[in-house]
Amino acid sequence: MAFTGFTKEDFNVFTIDGLENRMDALIKQVRPKLEELGNHFAPTLSSLSGDEMFAHVAKHARRTINPPKDTWVAFANNKRGYKMLPHFQIGLWNTHLFVWFAVIYEAPIKAEFGHVLMEHSKKVRESVPNHFVWSVDHTKPETLKHQELSEQELESMFTRLQTVKKAEILCGINIPRDKVVEMSAEELVRVIDQTFRKLLPLYQLAHESSK
Repeated sequence: MAFTGFTKEDFNVFTIDGLENRMDALIKQVRPKLEELGNHFAPTLSSLSGDEMFAHVAKHARRTINPPKDTWVAFANNKRGYKMLPHFQIGLWNTHLFVWFAVIYEAPIKAEFGHVLMEHSKKVRESVPNHFVWSVDHTKPETLKHQELSEQELESMFTRLQTVKKAEILCGINIPRDKVVEMSAEELVRVIDQTFRKLLPLYQLAHESSK
């Protein structure tokens, strides 16, 4: 595997002014690394999940004015797309690297998944590691720490997924950029792999929702 890890320059791409200049840097500098991670983890996630998983590197093709503030590679069991499906992600903001399991607003199983999460809320609460975080909006970097959420706060996210049209839910880890750039490629791959394995029960619950 050719992945060499991430550098300060990779994170600094998100400080470049202008859509065209930032996209040029993303394409040349960051996208090849995401493609390498995609090639590495698609077989791993296929084996773990029992579904054939395909890597989708963000193209940001719909942008015409505002440059992207983050970028990612997503993994889903469909060759054509991932946004409508439960999926995994690896990506960067200027401030951190993220590793997610995600069900975002395009997913038609959202309400059913929220219901299944509510039914299994105790299991979810116990199976998610304390250092993991949650997000309710994939377009924003803010997160909620799992260990700081009360049972009611966790369940309110599950309820919102059932009742709010634009609701989303993501769970995983954030690693600050300063730590990421100090990690070797092998160390980073190992942490991502461990994170995906911990997130697998959420993927399995999402599959239960689609039946």
